[in-house]
Amino acid sequence: MLWLLKSRERKAVFALMKEAKRRGVEVDELTATMTPEELAALLPPKKPKFKGKIPDVTRWGLPADGEVSTKEYWTDEEILAVQASTAHGEWEGAAALLASTWGNWDRRNLVTGALGEAAAQDDEWLRAWRKARPGDRDVTLVDAESLVHVAWEVRSGLQAKHVTEEQFAAFFRVLEQAEEAARKASELAPEDPTPWVTALAVAMGRQYENDRYLEIWAELADRDPQHRGAHTRALQYWCAKWFGSNERMWEFAETAAAKSPKLAPLLLIAAHESEFQDVPAWRDPRVSGALDGIVAWLNGEGRDHPSTRTDRAYAAKALVENGRFDEAVEQFRHLGTRADAGIWAYSGDARGEFLATRYAACFGATQP
Repeated sequence: MLWLLKSRERKAVFALMKEAKRRGVEVDELTATMTPEELAALLPPKKPKFKGKIPDVTRWGLPADGEVSTKEYWTDEEILAVQASTAHGEWEGAAALLASTWGNWDRRNLVTGALGEAAAQDDEWLRAWRKARPGDRDVTLVDAESLVHVAWEVRSGLQAKHVTEEQFAAFFRVLEQAEEAARKASELAPEDPTPWVTALAVAMGRQYENDRYLEIWAELADRDPQHRGAHTRALQYWCAKWFGSNERMWEFAETAAAKSPKLAPLLLIAAHESEFQDVPAWRDPRVSGALDGIVAWLNGEGRDHPSTRTDRAYAAKALVENGRFDEAVEQFRHLGTRADAGIWAYSGDARGEFLATRYAACFGATQP
């Protein structure tokens, strides 16, 4: 849809990158030598805004615009209970919940991530757990994941040019600690793929070259070749913006999708990454041809999978872009007020992107 616009500034950045590559120089060097007029010429023209009447989405049974929020939601009651208990310094509930996930690797990864994030904010309960159960495989696992969160908080989410040398030094130092903790966790539980998922995040942060990254991936795949969280992390590594290319990203997504229905949504993530680089992809046959299976997975076996809510956001966007508006509306019914999926945040206005895509779905859908 023409009115679902990308940021002009983001497009200008890509234009600068392409021009710098064409000239064989760095972006900073290019901008230092260009005149204001030359820089302005690289800006894409403004596209017209959507001029149609904004639909009243409540007529389709969707929450009103004012109810939509980008705040991170946790719908898992067990995780919510543990988050509340750890906030009071209690560790027993966290330990019991993580222990209960053994063998359900996708859920174990979800719980580990939630606990790691909580510990990064306040690790009093984690330290109490470690003291009570030294050498516990699960506390070591949470420790590794929490250090990854701490590292990225130290670095910040700013572009590299805005990150200080001190921040980078601390970032890499904490990642080294995370890598060591992940190694210990893998030794304590050799069959568990979860420490290797954390190791993938460390490898990305420490900028490992492809061959070294693939060694870690092989360890993960030996333990769970269809691990969803690991595939999602690895797809980012193979993006052009990190350490891969568009071709390698798509190759990875297609290979994954052929393994299992729960991995097919990686094609939607790949399409979004391509669009972010101004490469049209939403109507690519690899995407449009996979939508039926993805929707069936979301509404069937994958209904309660940890990745489903995020996948529904990608599916809603893909369905709109492929003119399947009624089905997109149905995905928005499942999403409700939750605009916390990463796909909406890329534009810099997560709530606005969510609402705009939802308007598009309703505008094209069968009238209620």
